[in-house]
Amino acid sequence: MKISTRTRYGLKAMIDIAENEGCGAVSLGAIAERNGISENYLEQLIAALKKAGFVKSVRGAGGGYRLGKAPEDITVLRLMEALEGSLDLVECGENGGSCGSGDCLGCNTKEVWRRLSTNLKETAGAITLKELCSR
Repeated sequence: MKISTRTRYGLKAMIDIAENEGCGAVSLGAIAERNGISENYLEQLIAALKKAGFVKSVRGAGGGYRLGKAPEDITVLRLMEALEGSLDLVECGENGGSCGSGDCLGCNTKEVWRRLSTNLKETAGAITLKELCSR
């Protein structure tokens, strides 16, 4: 399993916005340049983050993006879910889905995937944007 560029770049963008918040709204171009991210790709990520309420846009001269929530209220888990969707590692995870094998009751691997998904969520849920900015 690899974390996609959506999450990696989205998290970088959020850190950038948080660290530069004192200077006013942060432009998409500035975020892209400082982090080596395509502005077009970044625009897609910011749209998802805006929809989830993590950023808000500021229009006009000096416009750009600001945090939509306090950095201590934004977790890596919530950012990942906004950018990727469910973090269940397999379809038969916590949401009651099925792998399609027809033998869910007798599956001896389901517990492995559930525990791994739970650990990933607990770890990502314990890391806040504020913590990442203070490093």
